[in-house]
Amino acid sequence: MTSWTPGWGSFPAPLLDFWTERHLCTLTTLRPDGRPHVVPVGVALDHEQECAWVITSGSSRKVRNLLAAGSDGSPVAACAVDGARWSTLEGVATVLHDPASVARACERYAARYRVPRDNPARVAIRISASRFTGSASLLEPATGG
Repeated sequence: MTSWTPGWGSFPAPLLDFWTERHLCTLTTLRPDGRPHVVPVGVALDHEQECAWVITSGSSRKVRNLLAAGSDGSPVAACAVDGARWSTLEGVATVLHDPASVARACERYAARYRVPRDNPARVAIRISASRFTGSASLLEPATGG
């Protein structure tokens, strides 16, 4: 496995392309009892804010898992696969309810996928990425921990 620790100003071009292309992802959160909860989501990188975003309903299991972890957030992993190419983004996620964060997350989602449908219960999950792992073709010649 190859990994890369974000230095957002030196993002490997193949990795950036991969996380910009339209790929469905999975998001893994931890339930309060420690068991993993894995669901399909859209994940959109935000270079300006140096994070990744997920939009979802505020009543979803993934949101409840994150909120149960407390205000400091919880470890998560988001993974995308395209044939032999794959990448996992690891980091800490927090749930944001404020209109500016939700709008930013929707904007980034629309840039990668499509304009999201209206959802008055929508919240934003902000992932502060600490590491990317993935297929060598996406990360070489980058090195990291």
